[in-house]
Amino acid sequence: MKTVSILNHVLGPVMRGPSSSHTAGAFHIGCMARSILGGTPSRAVLAFDPTGSYAATYIQQGADRGFAMGLMNRPLTDESFFAALSDAPAAGMRLEYQVCPLAGADHPNTTDLDLTGSDGRRLHLVARSIGGGEVEITRVDDRPVLFNGTSYESLIEVSAAHAAAVEAVLTEDVELLEHPAIAPVNGVVRFTTRRRQAFADDFRAKFLALDAAARVWESAPVYFVQKGAPLFSSAAQMVRIAEERGCSLGRVALVHEARLLGISEADVLAEMLRRYDIMVRSVERGLDPAFTGLQLLPACAGAIFKAEAGGRLSVRSLHTRAAARALAVMHVDGAMGVVCAAPTGGSAGVIPGTLVTLAEERKLTREQIGLALLAAGAVGMILAIRGTFAAEVAGCQVEIGASGAMAAAAVVDAVGGTAQQACDAAAIAFQNTMGSVCDLLHGMVEIPCHTRNGVAAASAFVNADLVLGGYKNFIPLDETIDAVYAVGRALPVELRCTSKGGLAVTPSAQLLKLS
Repeated sequence: MKTVSILNHVLGPVMRGPSSSHTAGAFHIGCMARSILGGTPSRAVLAFDPTGSYAATYIQQGADRGFAMGLMNRPLTDESFFAALSDAPAAGMRLEYQVCPLAGADHPNTTDLDLTGSDGRRLHLVARSIGGGEVEITRVDDRPVLFNGTSYESLIEVSAAHAAAVEAVLTEDVELLEHPAIAPVNGVVRFTTRRRQAFADDFRAKFLALDAAARVWESAPVYFVQKGAPLFSSAAQMVRIAEERGCSLGRVALVHEARLLGISEADVLAEMLRRYDIMVRSVERGLDPAFTGLQLLPACAGAIFKAEAGGRLSVRSLHTRAAARALAVMHVDGAMGVVCAAPTGGSAGVIPGTLVTLAEERKLTREQIGLALLAAGAVGMILAIRGTFAAEVAGCQVEIGASGAMAAAAVVDAVGGTAQQACDAAAIAFQNTMGSVCDLLHGMVEIPCHTRNGVAAASAFVNADLVLGGYKNFIPLDETIDAVYAVGRALPVELRCTSKGGLAVTPSAQLLKLS
């Protein structure tokens, strides 16, 4: 079972929109590829399978720019993102994208990378962006690996005759996070390691001294290094621990994250609040009446927010304020602005819309806000463990559906509800979005993504209040997530982020023109 971090994989990364799988995931793959190569490539050819999501949307969703920023070692949030493709030649990199059949493409976001270093060295990688900005490199120069960016990961290949000596050297390595995986094949032995730090030059030299033909590939992390063991891996476990300790879901999630990343609880909370502040800024920017940058929708969040404040809607309602704020974040996301994935770019508006509104209504303290976000992150973590955040795999229900469930848990936690109540609120939120499809128009994260974010933010309060008011949930969160994932996998590919079905193929959608 995979280990998931709230800060690494759920409420983050801080990224440019519109899609965490496409912009953030592409950026992470580019960063890891660059680190394995040892610098910016002089030539990079990236290929996508025609049946996958990248082939259909890599331009519209900024994956081409995300890859370029990672390969050039530029921060994804830098304003040069918009000029990344034209800047590549000046950085000494010839960059080319292709759509062609890929052998063994087992994920809609599979990418084949053929890189050439400035010294002429060739490197061939196969990678996939698996949702929420999370990525995996699965092959390095035709050798199977599973690098995920959560540590300094390496592949060491030596002749079988020297394998025992190399294993002895690695056994003495105090920076290892776990015992190396060892795979003998065709007269060589491959060691895969995960470390807290990069190999020092003298440590690498030990391998070459033992075997002059040894080869070493090393990938630097793109997240906080995961140094510890998880506290729980299911909703049932985290509720039981919370009940045993007499604490909230947010408190248990705080302990889990500090233990997993090997940092203090104060540092976890501070980082979570830093990300909340980014959410607040994206709300404020998107509510600006002068906001522009979307390609299909006219900006409307500010007008809706103002209409509610002026009493010009059906009723005065925090639900509408939350929805308008969610739309505001999605305005920023759709314009490739800076947002915090929550848990993805396509669902980045729900949690800010909900929590900024709740914080205003209830005058929440910074600590309450941070813990509520951690409660939301705990719910998202269970989905990441048992399923996916990728709409390419399981539809909109695991992106906006997930963010709505997470937001419901955050509301419960912020107002003093129990861990069980938080999980029940999340479960019923999932139960009411199960089967929702990803049918974005023209490959853009705008229609119907904006209104789905708005409705999910408003519904988070309803789901939380139903449970707080006495509704009994009979299908636990773990089982609900399993059902959601199974339903999502059963959706046809046309309804999973390919823009080939649903609303995306209606006559009106076909007539829409990009601005």
